[in-house]
Amino acid sequence: MKFLQPITVKDIADSLSARYIGSQDQLITGINEIHMVEHGDLTFVDHPKYYNKALNSNATTILINKQVDCPEGKALIISDTPFDDYVSLVKRFRPFVPSRASVSPNANIGEGTLIQPGAFVGNHVSIGKNCLIHASASIYDHCVIGDDVIIHSGAIIGADAFYFQRRPEGWKKLESCGRTVLEKHVEVGALTSIDKGVSGDTIISCGTKIDNHVQIGHDTFVGKNCLIGAHTAIGGVTRIEDDVILWARVSVDKNLVIGKGAVVYSMSGIDKSLEGGKTYWGVPAEEARKKWKDMAKLKRLIE
Repeated sequence: MKFLQPITVKDIADSLSARYIGSQDQLITGINEIHMVEHGDLTFVDHPKYYNKALNSNATTILINKQVDCPEGKALIISDTPFDDYVSLVKRFRPFVPSRASVSPNANIGEGTLIQPGAFVGNHVSIGKNCLIHASASIYDHCVIGDDVIIHSGAIIGADAFYFQRRPEGWKKLESCGRTVLEKHVEVGALTSIDKGVSGDTIISCGTKIDNHVQIGHDTFVGKNCLIGAHTAIGGVTRIEDDVILWARVSVDKNLVIGKGAVVYSMSGIDKSLEGGKTYWGVPAEEARKKWKDMAKLKRLIE
């Protein structure tokens, strides 16, 4: 998430009652998770396993729970509770604003777009030209919808990321401040949910078609002209390249890459990245021809 205007390290640190290392005048242009950071971003880290990744990332300000050597050109904000302080920044700069109408008056609706009765369009949503939003579809705040998009009944665009930290008293939610972006000519089936990014964007690229009852997790990228069958579940931070086909009831673990042109047959479970241009099947998913040969060998062995 980018700020409307840059803020100094000192101002952020003072608002958190935290001390800082580095130039007090260094500017922070936004906040972002460690895997999404860009130059000017603030990110947080609260586990030694990820200290080096955060300190050597593109982020120029790191909210951290241990005093370490500050890399050149960066600033550190020292906090006992980086996770909690990060959440407080999200709530400060992108607070939840209740809607007062089914279609927010500050939503930008393109020419020729039809919004059926009972649909919900949140604050600061942008919808392109000639779209069709069916009854009972919900488009949460800050989502971006391109031209010629169809969203069927019961679909939810931009729900919060499923992201929690375990605490002795229960689960602590990492508040989402990202967006969901649907590019032009995308179609989203009934009762499908596409979560927003935690701090960046979940992106569905041009021409992709999504069936009913599909779940797409936070910060996932789906390429152009993909087909995603009913009841498919895709974990967060996954990258699906162009022209991929996932047939019905495919399960995709988080943080994976599915290469361009891959085809995955129904009922498959994907637990590792897959090369493009091949056909896969099974649990765990493997090249379909190999999987069938293995099954035939096993059947002969049993017999």
